[in-house]
Amino acid sequence: MPSPAANPETLLETLLSTIEKDIIPLTTAGVSSGSKLFGAAILRKSDLSAVTVATNNEQASPLLHGEINCIQQFFSSTTPDTAPSAPRPTTKDCVFVATHEPCSLCLSGITWSGFDNFYYLFTYEDSRDRFGIPYDLQILQEVFRVRAVGESDESLERRPLYNRRNKFFTAKSFADLVDELPDERQKQKWRGEIDRVKRLYDGLSETYQEGKAHGVESASVWK
Repeated sequence: MPSPAANPETLLETLLSTIEKDIIPLTTAGVSSGSKLFGAAILRKSDLSAVTVATNNEQASPLLHGEINCIQQFFSSTTPDTAPSAPRPTTKDCVFVATHEPCSLCLSGITWSGFDNFYYLFTYEDSRDRFGIPYDLQILQEVFRVRAVGESDESLERRPLYNRRNKFFTAKSFADLVDELPDERQKQKWRGEIDRVKRLYDGLSETYQEGKAHGVESASVWK
């Protein structure tokens, strides 16, 4: 029997539900204390049940991005409320979902942990333009994108920031999953659901930006 993770519609339904019902409540508390609104979850491929759900915890450390915090909790056996009730699956038997396209730190964390996939709701451009958080994109551009000898600005700008399909993982946006659906009516339905869940983040963004404007402290250097 094929894994439900192989069905784009089933996957979309579960990933959106996980974000709305599990990640957003954690993020609501997090942004109120000064953390950014990025979250993540790890699901079993076999039945898409959640193993670990987490949000950004930059109150504690600038390294605890949503994805890194989730990975840390996934591997932890000392926190009863986050430890899996069944034996922890191997990372290759899991689906990794990030609310926002992972930054360079989180790309590395996902890779070093052995996850062979990840899915994301918002793009880097969304993080910059919709949420006023440009650093994921800027760091990839300024630190990792190296200009070839004689390369023009236009060519450099067109070059992808990372390989979304490589020997370690395959990365897909939720929009990519929609494109895999065979029926246009299905595509329209799920585009509408994606937009609905995205709008749930508007209020979280306002809370985060208001806190930043009023000097709410966190360990993050880049706010």
